[in-house]
Amino acid sequence: MRDALKTLFYPFEAELLALPGQGTRALFIGAEPGFRKPQGFDASLSLVQGFRPHVLALAAAGHDVTPRAEEDGFDITLVLAGRHRGLNELRVAEAIERVAPGGLVIVAGGKEDGIASLRKRLGGLLEIEDHLPKYHGTALWFRRSAKVDAAAAILRADNPEMLVEGRFRTAPGMFSFERIDAGSRLLVDNLPSDIKGKVADFCAGWGYVAAEVVTRAKELKALDLFEADFDALEAAKANVPATPVQPGFHWQDLAKEPVERRYDVVVMNPPFHQDRDADPEIGQRMIKAAAAALKPGGRLFMVANRHLPYAPVLAQSFSSVAEIAVDSAFRVYSAKR
Repeated sequence: MRDALKTLFYPFEAELLALPGQGTRALFIGAEPGFRKPQGFDASLSLVQGFRPHVLALAAAGHDVTPRAEEDGFDITLVLAGRHRGLNELRVAEAIERVAPGGLVIVAGGKEDGIASLRKRLGGLLEIEDHLPKYHGTALWFRRSAKVDAAAAILRADNPEMLVEGRFRTAPGMFSFERIDAGSRLLVDNLPSDIKGKVADFCAGWGYVAAEVVTRAKELKALDLFEADFDALEAAKANVPATPVQPGFHWQDLAKEPVERRYDVVVMNPPFHQDRDADPEIGQRMIKAAAAALKPGGRLFMVANRHLPYAPVLAQSFSSVAEIAVDSAFRVYSAKR
């Protein structure tokens, strides 16, 4: 559990805010696993989270969670800040829009989440009722008013959707939302001209690699995108052409949810961070998932940061492995099942 989760609920524990009783409705935007409601916090709690691994963990703990908020008029909205400034501001804007007039909005985050700059930003737009530092972070709160509504409009206007290279629609919070990631571009530039059959894009993001596969594959029979970020996958639906085949879109945690279909080719640019912590095991699990999803003789094309220790697991999972491109930052591998 992140300390910021404890910070978020601490104003209730410290009795600076009244505990919400039964019949009160609360919305928790950016909910993460491991949070504990203070004793006496009896509001019904609706959770919003679009990152599939968090969703699975929250569901396993008995919570109902949706990738996007579905109602409004809440008595309380809570926002857990993360590492994306723009996404934090959009979450605050949504919290304002979803709470009833006069309702309470509570925002919390750790120092590493930029909570100090977020507090300064919000303080310049609206009247913060109070704040409380705790657990290496800060919680702040305010109530919805006409001025707060105007602040929400500014936060949205300052964090618009983007159009990358005139083709790809993205939004703050998505991986590499401002430009095409250099690793993904290197992968695409080194894909062979003979890709055909059934193809899967693992860790597809907002769809750049899959869209380029469509332009290169001459005998494409199927194209499926797998992505853990719900909003990125929704963006991919607009970014990937629907011809010559209708793509499939799968909101899935590839490390925990098996892929049922088998493919001739898998392409991927796997992540290697969980929040800020580097974790090469994430990519290693993606490699194993790709091997399991390929038909005998199927091929994997994968890009990774040069320093990551993927060569051993590639060798264990595939009959042959080759490095087909390398630059100062990335390596592109080809592997055959």
